[in-house]
Amino acid sequence: MRLLNNKVKGTAAIVLAIGVGMACSLAAAAAPEAAPAAPAAIAGMAERMAACTACHGKQGRATADGYYPRIAGKPEAYLLNQLQSFRDGQRRYPMMNYLLANLSDDYLQQIARFFADQHPPYPPPASNEASATVLERGRRLVTEGDPQRRLPACAACHAPSLGGVQPGIPGLLGLPRDYINAQLGAWRNGDRTAKTPDCMAAVARALSPEEINAASSWLSAQAVPADYAPAPALPSPLPQQCGSQPQSGVQR
Repeated sequence: MRLLNNKVKGTAAIVLAIGVGMACSLAAAAAPEAAPAAPAAIAGMAERMAACTACHGKQGRATADGYYPRIAGKPEAYLLNQLQSFRDGQRRYPMMNYLLANLSDDYLQQIARFFADQHPPYPPPASNEASATVLERGRRLVTEGDPQRRLPACAACHAPSLGGVQPGIPGLLGLPRDYINAQLGAWRNGDRTAKTPDCMAAVARALSPEEINAASSWLSAQAVPADYAPAPALPSPLPQQCGSQPQSGVQR
């Protein structure tokens, strides 16, 4: 398996993103300023988000491309964190870095809130050619981890349902296999970073390419339940410190 890096997929995609992105940036400049804690709603957000939905699909539901992820329904704080990371260079992907370069925190929060409030239906899982052995290995990594290596299960942080946790942990189902591979590869290679301590970078570096392939194959093969949504809190503390999620998000 070849780990994908976050590279531009073609000149045509760049031209599209730049053209639509300029319109988005101009619209952002005209948007009224608002208080950081609760920026006022901006009219016509669906139209303003054309630069986002050109790649991420209508309402942010993703497309059949297999690379650009679904952003609809993700926790608002998670989306805001990712938008700020692209703008500030912690996540590197030229189209995203360009589109967000001059946008304010207030406007990024409006974008995050808009997509967090979108809940289009999930499509059925894509066909998967992984063997039963690979899928079982992936299931164990996702649901159980590897205690002997002190490798936490994905479910220990992303919730037993794998639906994510408020305010800052995303769900893992309904994502393309190629996208999952690309992000874990980016964390392993240092092309993607998060707030310190960067728990995902530590986990990704502990995984072999074969384990990444197994986990992504199993995750992308799972149907998304009808009630799939971020949990309000985890049933127990995170297995390790993570800068993107406060430890207070635990059920009492």
